[in-house]
Amino acid sequence: MQPVNLSRAVLPFLVTLVASAQQTVPDMVLLNAKVFTSDTARPYVEALAIRGERIAAVGQTKEVAALAGKATKRIDLGGRTVIPGINDAHVHLSAAPYSYELHFGDLDPDWQQVKAAISAAVLKTPKQTWITGSFGTKILGEVRATRTALDELAPDHPVLLQDWTLHASFLNTLRFRRMGIREDEPNPYSGTYVRNSTNGTLTGMVFEFANFQLTRRFTQLANDAEVTKQLNRFLEQQARLGITTVQDMANLIPQDRCAALLARSNPPIRVRVIWFGLTDEHGRVNSKDRATQTHPAPLVTASGVKWILDGTPIERSAAMMEPYADAPYSRGKLDFSEKEMEQILRDSLARNDQLMCHVVGDRTARDFVTALDATGGKQVWSKRRLRIEHGDGITPDLIGRCKELGVVVVQNPIHFSTRDVVLPHFGAARIDRLFPFRSLLDAGIPLALGSDGPPGPTSPFVNILFATTDPMRPQEAITREQAVIAYTRTAAYAEFTQKDKGTLEPGKLADLAVLSQDIFKVSAADLPKTESVLTLVGGKVVYDAGVIAHADQ
Repeated sequence: MQPVNLSRAVLPFLVTLVASAQQTVPDMVLLNAKVFTSDTARPYVEALAIRGERIAAVGQTKEVAALAGKATKRIDLGGRTVIPGINDAHVHLSAAPYSYELHFGDLDPDWQQVKAAISAAVLKTPKQTWITGSFGTKILGEVRATRTALDELAPDHPVLLQDWTLHASFLNTLRFRRMGIREDEPNPYSGTYVRNSTNGTLTGMVFEFANFQLTRRFTQLANDAEVTKQLNRFLEQQARLGITTVQDMANLIPQDRCAALLARSNPPIRVRVIWFGLTDEHGRVNSKDRATQTHPAPLVTASGVKWILDGTPIERSAAMMEPYADAPYSRGKLDFSEKEMEQILRDSLARNDQLMCHVVGDRTARDFVTALDATGGKQVWSKRRLRIEHGDGITPDLIGRCKELGVVVVQNPIHFSTRDVVLPHFGAARIDRLFPFRSLLDAGIPLALGSDGPPGPTSPFVNILFATTDPMRPQEAITREQAVIAYTRTAAYAEFTQKDKGTLEPGKLADLAVLSQDIFKVSAADLPKTESVLTLVGGKVVYDAGVIAHADQ
């Protein structure tokens, strides 16, 4: 028998053991916190450990602190509230050439306010300066709001006013010319350049796919440097709010351009860029502006398809089963027939795209669910996480069918604040069977949240306020915990990333926000004041307000 060299036999084992121990030492521990994990199995813990870009452990402060090594960064959060990074599931990233922005004092200015603001802007700015602003229902119904009137107010300034839903615009002649819109411009499919009935000239009003086409043209006038600067500024603002992912509907900046610019600029947070479908005078355009790479950069993903199937109640263009209460001649309008919806669904199957559809009116919701049944029903769609964006028209009789079809609903609670605006259009009785929210959760339908911004408030805590009070239908309000889960865990599920993010548990990406106040205890009125004081994406600090001692050491 040969003698055994114990040192040679044991050394490899010891080296492996030491290396394993080194690998388990966290890079950072967050201690003494109120951590809401969005994990229903363990909703609250006190601390978590981060190694690399992922969470290594969660638990009580004492047990997590024991994992720290000499090189571990220790951050005592002093009881602050921590949540998973907010995933805004429905945004519209925007950028444009420099313009003078009008401020009217409210979201629904009347004609006198608009005239006064434009007149003042003309006096303040050089000729040829772009003038932009937002309007609401009063201008849409104002007979004096014409292209000719805008021309008189601003003959040498290109003026573009958009309603705050982005489904309609109001322009003067110079703006039409600068945007390349001819007097005989053909209407794109399901879009309208409104014309004078007597002489066929453009009135200045533009709706639906004509407006999507027009606003896309305006964005294209901004050069790459301008777009990149504006995108990064917006994404940095999101990090300050504790947002670590945004899902961009890409209606304003085409998917290919947006994804490429983001990939080159190293954004601070994660961005999913979704292809947005447009039309020309012949019909849908399927192949234009698509990104060629799914993952052009570590924090940038290009995937999914978005189609707008109807308008909104603000313009009375959401397709309804019954006439609008204040416009008995109108039921709104489908952008695409049920048969065309079926083709949209088949196209998404052929390309293996996750499909997102803007569905607002109750007729749109009914026809879309029927189209889902006609293209395979539960057997085809139950695992594909098809998304209904908004879903205001999902009536009680459709909720069960949506559940069977595996539909995910992405709602924007900020819309619930418009009850006084839509009440004359719908009437109270109809509102009480539209705008489902808590009932979707009760039925087991995945419910995610998005801001639908910009423009307008984009803070997730404003949306949590409206989600938990629901001024549209108070009985449909959800809890704050449910709202955070919808903004984190379910928003990740809605983009097929739930294995990597959405909850704070071992193995998940360390995307999180340390908040300025306890959103589970503060008054409802104080919720919008919330910001992040420390935001991490993949374990890296992307925003630090400097209020936590030693957070950067």
